[in-house]
Amino acid sequence: MKLKKPHMGFVCFLIFLSYVTCVNSQSSATDAEVMQELKKAINPPSSLSWVDPNPCKWDKVRCTKDGRVTRIQIGNQGLKGSLPPNLNNLTELQVFEVQRNGLTGPIPSFVGLNSLESILLSDNMFTSIPNNFFDGMTSLQTVYLDNNPFSPWSVPDSLKSASSLQLFSAMSTNVTGKIPDLFGGDTFPSLATLHLSFNKLEGPLPLSFSGSSIQSLWLNGRARQSRLNGSIDVVQNMTQLTELWLQDNEFTGPLPDFSGLTQLQQLSLRDNSFTGPVPDSLVNLPSLKVVNLTNNLLQGPMPKFQSSVLVDVLPDTNSFCLSTGVPCDSRVNTLLAVAKDVGYPRGFAEKWKGNDPCSWTGITCDGGNITVLNFPKMGLTGTISPSYSSITSLQKLILANNFLTGTIPNELASLPNLRELDVSNNQLYGKIPPFKSNVLVKTEGNVNIGKDNPPPPAPGTPSGSTPSSPDGDGGGRTHGNGGKKSSTGVVVGSVIGGICGAVVAAGLFMFCLYRTKRKRSGRVQSPHTVVIHPQHSGSDQDAVKITVAGSSVNGGTTETYSCGSSAPGDLHIVEAGNMVISIQVLRNVTNNFSQENILGRGGFGTVYKGELHDGTKIAVKRMESGVMSEKGLDEFKSEIAVLTKVRHRHLVALLGYCLDGNERLLVYEYMPQGTVSRYLFNWKEEGLKPLEWTRRLTIALDVARGVEYLHGLAQQSFIHRDLKPSNILLGDDMRAKVADFGLVRLAPDGKHSLVTRLAGTFGYLAPEYAVTGRVTTKIDVFSFGVILMELITGRKALDESQPEESMHLVPWFRRMHINKETFRKAIDTTIDLDEETLASISTVAELAGHCCAREPHQRPDMGHAVNVLSSLAELWKPAEVDEDEIYGIDYDMTLPQAVKKWQALEGMSGIDGSSSYIGSSENTQTSIPTRPSGFADSFTSVDGR
Repeated sequence: MKLKKPHMGFVCFLIFLSYVTCVNSQSSATDAEVMQELKKAINPPSSLSWVDPNPCKWDKVRCTKDGRVTRIQIGNQGLKGSLPPNLNNLTELQVFEVQRNGLTGPIPSFVGLNSLESILLSDNMFTSIPNNFFDGMTSLQTVYLDNNPFSPWSVPDSLKSASSLQLFSAMSTNVTGKIPDLFGGDTFPSLATLHLSFNKLEGPLPLSFSGSSIQSLWLNGRARQSRLNGSIDVVQNMTQLTELWLQDNEFTGPLPDFSGLTQLQQLSLRDNSFTGPVPDSLVNLPSLKVVNLTNNLLQGPMPKFQSSVLVDVLPDTNSFCLSTGVPCDSRVNTLLAVAKDVGYPRGFAEKWKGNDPCSWTGITCDGGNITVLNFPKMGLTGTISPSYSSITSLQKLILANNFLTGTIPNELASLPNLRELDVSNNQLYGKIPPFKSNVLVKTEGNVNIGKDNPPPPAPGTPSGSTPSSPDGDGGGRTHGNGGKKSSTGVVVGSVIGGICGAVVAAGLFMFCLYRTKRKRSGRVQSPHTVVIHPQHSGSDQDAVKITVAGSSVNGGTTETYSCGSSAPGDLHIVEAGNMVISIQVLRNVTNNFSQENILGRGGFGTVYKGELHDGTKIAVKRMESGVMSEKGLDEFKSEIAVLTKVRHRHLVALLGYCLDGNERLLVYEYMPQGTVSRYLFNWKEEGLKPLEWTRRLTIALDVARGVEYLHGLAQQSFIHRDLKPSNILLGDDMRAKVADFGLVRLAPDGKHSLVTRLAGTFGYLAPEYAVTGRVTTKIDVFSFGVILMELITGRKALDESQPEESMHLVPWFRRMHINKETFRKAIDTTIDLDEETLASISTVAELAGHCCAREPHQRPDMGHAVNVLSSLAELWKPAEVDEDEIYGIDYDMTLPQAVKKWQALEGMSGIDGSSSYIGSSENTQTSIPTRPSGFADSFTSVDGR
């Protein structure tokens, strides 16, 4: 039987199948080879079960049916090592997750991974990312690069390949320079999340943001680093926004129109330099839930948001006319209308505070009526406002030597009392209005005045930019051809003035030096006065270098000289500026460490109260010289190392220290009210009043701000490791400061975690720290969550007097928080509950639950805690008291009559010097009281550390 020849098409099909099978076989073999390289590079733990030769059978690895690797999800596995360079051979890879490990080295190129949809590389120790990393990633949707110590880099243009991008997060990755102009809707039509916080970004927001689809935009900065600046006008066109975080930058100018941002829920603009009134479009935004505006230069009335909005606008942190929502004085409103046409300049916003414009810079009044507005050489841009015409009492208007454009408004000619208008040396044009004959109008230096067209831009000055301060003589007429002579005169005058100034400064310096040497003495002025540096710092081996410094904490004049040392081996000093204090000084101020001055005892020594000659009180921690263990010495050194690097209003300040033979002493600012634990757990025994809820809330916010500073705002990042109520101290004003930095560890920028020996206090330890010894800033967040629970319940973190099921606060609190009825029973019974208080406590309880989440990545950072708590903290309100009744003042009196009455009242003070009137020391709180309340008597051994 003769066989038929196979059809040619069938033969081609078989060849094609054979080719595909061969290619697939080779590809799967390549994938297996790459995976073996990955395994060798990162040394996975046995828990991953990466034993089988076939990587498709490994835990957290997924493959196609023909053996192609599609998913590698090995986050949070404690991995070390680096990624192999051939990962981009996994051409079918869709998801790559290695977040929260200890991987190091450069990230290899991912060029060719066209199927990749999700990359999670956060919280490692990667050192760099290649410029072509994103080339060809047309399927990419999600990118997390956060918290890696990259060498300085910019978001590369190769990201444009990822046109399907939905989320891009690169927080704390050392991104530098300007935000690239590529995040617009044309390039990334689906981009919803862009997080670039805590980098070194600078410059303005890119115009490409306008009309983008971004919903969550986080660009908050970090203190003492490069910051974003300029206007945020582009935001008004980002209509999809739900979150906008721009805090801790240097943005300026007025706030934009928010009426188009109908989905905006969270807005954080605090710690910038915004000026002008808060627009009604923001105040009335129905979607808004949280707004932070503290620490700006905002003007006009204090905004009054809806009751459903959590607001952080602390009093006296802006330039509002009043600290309540009461309307401003009509004169204030007029001047703000004037400022609007020149862009609400910062110079005005910094000086124009309060509700009485007659006290403002550049403004002169007569009987409450504004008569002179004097604004020369202020770098003003924009136009002359027609609103000046509403100040009918105005006699002089000086706007010389600025950069004003446009024309002189005709309305100014109607001012009935105007006598002088000086607009010389600006960039004005157009006809001069018909002023009265008795009005002196100065227009020199405006080359286009009288012409119908505006002047061309100055050579070399980009359109819209602000030149440096103009030349001129402060408002007088210019002479000659366009002010050349004036400019030359200013330059020559500046040179001569500079030389004269240098001579005068040198003379003053020599005089001060002479006076300092004359006044040199051994008298102790403050803890900072006598500073002894290491012997080897000088050329003379037998000399001890001594620096005499001013008493200011922030520095002062210093003088250095040497003297012979009779006992070179007696003193062992660590170099640390003006922090070193002699043992003799500390003996004197503590009455030789007398029993009467003991504040408390701790694990490594005793705390004494001391008083300097000027009445300043200090706290001295004296380590027990005979039992100074290596651990105690480490804590001693740690406190010095940390507290010489940080300073914050909510961290207890280290004033100095002493090492003298076996003596180890630390000197702190004195905190009269002791620890928070006294007021939470021991108030009955010590005869104290329990804390009301608003006070607890303020304490929580103070602690959160202090820890936020430690974690991310200080020059270096630190982990406290021992947050608890007994390490939180209270001042006279009951404001809190975090103390006890003996267990603090440095957390280098970008490093996710480090392993240390277990330290801290049970009940406050985060579970991952207790189990592995691995610490991150999130262990402090856990401890802070426990403190919040204690503030809510009045119960200790670990209370052995309770039944076993409720001994540990955190699990008990979680159970009680399940429903409203059980939660209400868990709240400290000493707190007066009303609906408003209950709502506030519920919000803090929710925050506490998040802070105590089991997984560290589920916990917020301390910045979030600050945002939540600052929105709840009660703002100061003036008490409704009749001042006339308190102070006995009759405002109908003449001044001499009032003085006589005050003098009579002064003589009514009691024998002990106290008075019920305004001069009373009893009614005046200071940071250091003359009679602090019961701190020494109630300070416990537990609190002593």
